Amino acid sequence: MPSITQAPTREAVLTLLMRLGEATAAQLADALSVSVQAMRRHLRSLEDEGVLEASPTPEGPGRPSNHWRLTRQGHDSFPDSGEAFAIGLLQSMAASMPRDAIQTLLRQQAIAKASVDRRLIGEGSLCERVQRLVELRRREGYMSECRRDGDGPSWCMSEFHCSVSRIADQFPLICDQELQQIRHTFPDCTVERVHWRLEGGHSCGFLLTPRPPEGLTGRSDPPPGDG
Repeated sequence: MPSITQAPTREAVLTLLMRLGEATAAQLADALSVSVQAMRRHLRSLEDEGVLEASPTPEGPGRPSNHWRLTRQGHDSFPDSGEAFAIGLLQSMAASMPRDAIQTLLRQQAIAKASVDRRLIGEGSLCERVQRLVELRRREGYMSECRRDGDGPSWCMSEFHCSVSRIADQFPLICDQELQQIRHTFPDCTVERVHWRLEGGHSCGFLLTPRPPEGLTGRSDPPPGDG
């Protein structure tokens, strides 16, 4: 049976919940400028499709509010390119190659991709370069955004939808490759993972912090490592 949910609102709701992790009908209605009653109808329709689920959460006295989130089917409704081929290839590699050899290949791929990304994002401040990388990631199928981490010099890059999420579910080594790729893209920063979908987060997040100038440290910092 076709969904009665209007397509623009449907995609907007799914995209917003991908970014937020979960939200109430009132929060979604406010963000999308529709009535709460209309939003509840949209949410129930999406629940019937199997792409959303709700759980009642107490918020003070009175009736608990439903908090809505994407189901696995909802996450899978966002397009991923080439995952069937990539999963098959990795399965063949895992069956015929030692784990260390696979890690070496993925590390080489990360370094090669970082070299391309560094060239594409060019020179500039950390703010400018992170924003350019976010645009690159969006064109590659990620739902990515960045923000300054408080008042300091660090920037946080978040990915609410990963174009290789189904591959990473089966081969978490892909996530290690991604971390190394970002580290090699920003060799003048320390890069740490601060959120990870595979550990229950609703997004993957990376904190980029500029390294102090060499003259201030009195020593040369090592290049991005594998840890």
